[in-house]
Amino acid sequence: MPTSRTSCLRLLALFALLPFHTVLGAAPAADTAVRTGTLIDVDAGRVLSQQVILLAGDRIVAIQDASVPLPATLRVIDWSRYTVLPGLSDVHTHLIGDIQSANVAAPLMSTGARDALIGAIHAEATLKAGFTSVRDVGTYRAFVDVALREQINTGLLRGPRMMVAGAYVTISGGGGEVTGMAPDVIIPADFRRGVANNADEVRARVRELIAGGADFIKMIATGAVLTMGTTPGAAEFSEKEIHAAVEEAQKYGKDVTAHAHGADGIKAAVRAGVRSIEHGSLIDDEGIALMKKRGTWLVADIYNGDYIAEVGSAEHWPAEILEKNRQTTDAQREGFRKAVKAGVNIAFGTDAGVFPHGDNGKQLAYMVRYGQTPMQAIQSATISNARLMRKDTDIGSIAVGKYADLVAVDGDVLANIRLLERPSAVTKGGVLIQ
Repeated sequence: MPTSRTSCLRLLALFALLPFHTVLGAAPAADTAVRTGTLIDVDAGRVLSQQVILLAGDRIVAIQDASVPLPATLRVIDWSRYTVLPGLSDVHTHLIGDIQSANVAAPLMSTGARDALIGAIHAEATLKAGFTSVRDVGTYRAFVDVALREQINTGLLRGPRMMVAGAYVTISGGGGEVTGMAPDVIIPADFRRGVANNADEVRARVRELIAGGADFIKMIATGAVLTMGTTPGAAEFSEKEIHAAVEEAQKYGKDVTAHAHGADGIKAAVRAGVRSIEHGSLIDDEGIALMKKRGTWLVADIYNGDYIAEVGSAEHWPAEILEKNRQTTDAQREGFRKAVKAGVNIAFGTDAGVFPHGDNGKQLAYMVRYGQTPMQAIQSATISNARLMRKDTDIGSIAVGKYADLVAVDGDVLANIRLLERPSAVTKGGVLIQ
């Protein structure tokens, strides 16, 4: 009679003879085929010709050469004249409420309902522009972003997959507050849900925001260009206070990102353990080296400065804001160039909401101008962003098992990256958006 060890070996041998799908379960049968002319493989940084992407429901189940015959039962999307890329993502957006204007009191002149409705319009514009995922990094009125995310998830609204911050964590009168009002104006409580002035208050705000539905925490570590009365280069939270947020968020499996313009604030946030630095306008060489060492992501909105200079001047935005923009724009772009050269993790984030939603793709050409190759810029807006958001098993590349989020452009996007400013077609989860 065979020993138990012999029986086990025979059983393993039997399993080895079976097809892989028999052992682990067959992949779902494809219901849709997407024919591509050129496919951008961002995982490998290569270009493939004449490929077919097979979908089952909202996921990719296979990628094969176009010469392989297809079952007659498949629905076929013929993009054989297009270059096809993964759905793009933007990890620094503000979908809720009005676009930035000269009126610093504008956030107080809208209702929560109106902010949400406008957010729905912005979400659809973002999706149509090829951005199938976003990280929304803060809203003045707390938790409206959570509501928008939930209604997109239910399918009631069309928009990108959203990760949301719930509200800004900011000091009193800091870069995440509505400022510039008369001293006796009382700012509503739902605009101040994230205000904290010491480490204990920071921990409390983090817990409250996560309980309210936040996917991550956004800390305003320095002053802001667009917040009256604050100085971009000045630190507003200490390293200890930022670390308190990081430590508290980690208890719930959440990350912290830091709005940080000034060099000292950037370095304090990196040492405290934040996942990414937003803006990074006045970063110095020490900060770049520290980010490289720690693996911290840089999200630099390097298109934004030109928009603020042009539109802000034409619309007579406050002189203080225009001057701070002048002081940070060129420095930010030079810091970005140095960070790219140093090998810092670069993510794609635009600060959409300062400029109109749907124009997110305009930043890609700036990223190429300031140091990235076209492929690197595309990777920043796809697989790199997915890794930053810890979503790379679901989004970020055209790969088996991931969502069928696809963008098609008419032409060679590596020769002309501006083609991504207005894609020809978009799918989210296999659903044709346009």
